[in-house]
Amino acid sequence: MYIWRKSSYSGPDDANACVEIATTPTHIAIRDSKTPTTRTLTLSTSAFAPFLEALKRPSGG
Repeated sequence: MYIWRKSSYSGPDDANACVEIATTPTHIAIRDSKTPTTRTLTLSTSAFAPFLEALKRPSGG
């Protein structure tokens, strides 16, 4: 069972339109708070930082 928390980038005007994460010692799960019962993206803790860096890159890079 995961304990979910909203992204620190979610502001008060975002209502439920944000990303939530849950962590375990070995994995990080990501879900859309608007559809919490659908599938989640689960990454190993070692893959999470490279995943975030890839999201920051301009498309095509």
